[in-house]
Amino acid sequence: MTPRVLVVDDEEIIRDSLSFVLSKEGYEVESASNGREALQKVLENPHDIVITDIEMPEMKGMELLEKVSQISPQTFVIIITAYGSIETAIQALRKGAYDYILKPLEFDELLLRLRRLMEFRRLALENQMLRQEISREYDFHNIVGQSPPMQKVFRTIEKVAQSDGTVLITGKSGTGKELVARAIHYNSARKQSRFVPVNCGAIPDNLFESELFGHKKGAFTDAVTDKDGMFKIANGGTLFLDEVSETPLHLQVKLLRALETKEILPVGGTTPLKVDVRIIAATNRNLAELVEIGKFRDDLYYRLNVIEINLPSLSEHREDIPLLVQHFIEKFRSEMGKPIKGVDNQVMHLLMNRTWKGEVRELQNVLERAMIFCEGEYITVKDLPENIRGEPVQEALAEVGTTTVLKEAVRQFEKNHILELLTRFEFDKEKTARALDISVSTLYRKIVELGIETDH
Repeated sequence: MTPRVLVVDDEEIIRDSLSFVLSKEGYEVESASNGREALQKVLENPHDIVITDIEMPEMKGMELLEKVSQISPQTFVIIITAYGSIETAIQALRKGAYDYILKPLEFDELLLRLRRLMEFRRLALENQMLRQEISREYDFHNIVGQSPPMQKVFRTIEKVAQSDGTVLITGKSGTGKELVARAIHYNSARKQSRFVPVNCGAIPDNLFESELFGHKKGAFTDAVTDKDGMFKIANGGTLFLDEVSETPLHLQVKLLRALETKEILPVGGTTPLKVDVRIIAATNRNLAELVEIGKFRDDLYYRLNVIEINLPSLSEHREDIPLLVQHFIEKFRSEMGKPIKGVDNQVMHLLMNRTWKGEVRELQNVLERAMIFCEGEYITVKDLPENIRGEPVQEALAEVGTTTVLKEAVRQFEKNHILELLTRFEFDKEKTARALDISVSTLYRKIVELGIETDH
């Protein structure tokens, strides 16, 4: 797209000469004789760049700069000023001007600066779009789930994102702990800064301190240059310590100190460095039990566990499986460019009835593999991995025929699940309702709606 430039100057010869030179260079140029006229043109049609004199009638360049910055924040402003007005130019830079040029104008210098500015503007807009895309991808509203356990997680994410407190995310491997950590970061005041993930279980013990806190040249044999650690890299943003339970015991005290003092000491260094980092940690192990057996420091555990978010296993919110299935199909459909609409009913029965040892991650991998092999509009059993195709389906779910719509399949699963719990608790409605995390009145309504026969 051709860059649009607005030239603003009360001297006609400057307007005309600048417009001529810029047009010859391929820019789309408009001009205005004063700030008020220029502001009206910006309001009518956004411009990429405004080049304006400071001293003009009706509205001075400084006021125009302030108003353009408000109404068109993606427009870059360059100030034209006389040699003796450097202080004014500096003031303009402080108010948001991108650059200034001195009279008399050197056109070659101006064109060079404009080329640099357009490249900077392109990169800045790409960076902004990337951040917006990432933010949308990790917005907590896009984490899939309508079940009560997942709704509780969403509410917690929404609250903790607004604070700066340390968060501990717990749950089995594959439940989406990093996704939740990213959702917290990209919905917080730190979203413009970096999110730095660190897998504590993947760092060798002898490199752990250097990886987190950095090192100085000569600190050890292979330290040929200074190196920034993850704390410094994440400065201003969020540091995600995944598998924090794997932190070597002898280094946990240094991690604790960094959390409490917000200072780090690189290996081989003598001067602590201040860092402003929010810590989000995650583990699939029971830290309280590790504390009891002496494998994790209790003071570090309490420091990390300011706010805990426990992610439910997929077996605790099976009703979300149809939503997850559709979510992953839409995701891979976009990536693969395949016109797959969904799964057939028999596949949905298998997916809802299976024990997902690898949690949501395993479900995602299974669907990705199925979409690669699928040749029709719907994934069928033959597209699934053999280990899933060969698993038996419970009789109750098998009763749902292959012609049944998805809604009926989910209804049948809900009926079977409630009946199973009623049987387990000897048809004690209060105990069953507590196990289902619903009210007794809701349970009675479900019994009637689903046609669950009981004489109890």
